Amino acid sequence: MKSLKFDLNNMFSHAVGTKHGVTDKDLAVIAPAAKKALAHIGKLLSSEKNRVGIGLEWTRLPYQDKENITKLQKLGDEIAASYDNVISLGIGGSYLGLKAAQDALRSPYYNDFPDVRRGRPRVYFEGNNLDPDTLSVLIKNLDPKKTFLIIISKSGETAEPKAAFTVIEEWLRAGAGAAYGRQIMAITDPASGSLRMRVKEEQSRDPLSFRNLPVMKGVGGRFSELNVGLLLMAIAGINIQDVLDGGAAMLERCLKSRLDKNPALMYAALNTVLYRKKGKSIAVMMPFSETLKSTADWYVQLLAESLGKKYARKIKISEDGRETWCPDLRKVVNVGRTPIPARGTNDLHSIQQNNIEGENNKTVTFIRVENFKSDIELRGTGDFLSGHRYSELLSVAEEATEWALVRESKPNCTIVVPEVTPFSWGEMILFFEMATAYEGELLGINAYDQGGVEGYKNYMYYKLKKPGMAEGIVKEIRRNPLKKKSKYIISA
Repeated sequence: MKSLKFDLNNMFSHAVGTKHGVTDKDLAVIAPAAKKALAHIGKLLSSEKNRVGIGLEWTRLPYQDKENITKLQKLGDEIAASYDNVISLGIGGSYLGLKAAQDALRSPYYNDFPDVRRGRPRVYFEGNNLDPDTLSVLIKNLDPKKTFLIIISKSGETAEPKAAFTVIEEWLRAGAGAAYGRQIMAITDPASGSLRMRVKEEQSRDPLSFRNLPVMKGVGGRFSELNVGLLLMAIAGINIQDVLDGGAAMLERCLKSRLDKNPALMYAALNTVLYRKKGKSIAVMMPFSETLKSTADWYVQLLAESLGKKYARKIKISEDGRETWCPDLRKVVNVGRTPIPARGTNDLHSIQQNNIEGENNKTVTFIRVENFKSDIELRGTGDFLSGHRYSELLSVAEEATEWALVRESKPNCTIVVPEVTPFSWGEMILFFEMATAYEGELLGINAYDQGGVEGYKNYMYYKLKKPGMAEGIVKEIRRNPLKKKSKYIISA
């Protein structure tokens, strides 16, 4: 089976010049740090306590017990055979990874045409925003008796999925009858949290109600697709063992000791040089495939939440080798490249103008697919398009985009996918996760926390009078109110 290829030529000075590209000297300078990053990650991965404690247990997801995976695939088939619709509630990693898998590995227009679903249910994603219009339309047009609900929330307290769950549970109760809980699957913390407590409460009354699966310990949301996303893949008819096998194969490649044989470490090293030394602070992810656009959206969360950090990392090591990471409050760094999702060829008519003629502060990562599941030949046009296939046009457009960027000394690289399959998509997921882990090491930050996300949540919970808030947080909000001056508000 062919694996992903990584064409990194256009990141180097021989393509885009010494001012904007990585030189041999640059690579030699960062090589010791890359070697140290590899060694540190390898050491952490060898210790279950460190993997779980720090948040690296996602590296074990490709190696899940095959018997359990077979059971999960069967459960997905059973749900698919029983319901016309599935609603998946989740936000962040509990949404973006699932949507990415759905779009990449199922047919385009999956919900629209029964023939492309092949007997599988329609899938709708909610609980990822607080817009009332989308949820209102959805529950007005679905039959609750024919709808299965998946709620994904580690704590059960995140506002967006919690609010959606409240609405949809009431809708199911009213429309599906007293046993509506049998149409609900909760994916949540195995031991604690309000959703786990609710599962225990409902199952004490009806063991078949509120079935559940665990969010695995040490697996953060943005790294959790191969945990919380597996059931939905199974429901949609995706071979989840193939996805895991692809992830395992890529993980092996990304632990190789040689920098030039380790694609994730090389990608991280090159982007770190370009960011720290060449001013490339923006990362554009541009797949030349409509079905991979959601994968680019998933990558935006992965990179932004993992690497956008205010403080450097402080490491404490106990006598037994267990590491504890915390923010070094004395060392403000404010680091992290800013990711932007795009897609070819659509965004060649929008963001590409800025990529070419705007500030040279970006790297662009292309994803090129060599073989599509179908193709279309243009016949009888009588012009330069005549006789060419869509796949050929797309490939030429990607090559042309590389050329145009190189001409303007704009660094870029290309991930070449033989074909978008469960195996190759699993490879992509683990590649980007490992590259992000290495980049976090090179930046000296904690890639597995997300303190910046908590700010809006705390303020929102304060305004909504959520009980049990820490007094320190309450005092901070009260001491620092949001101030608005009327003279800066323009109205009719």
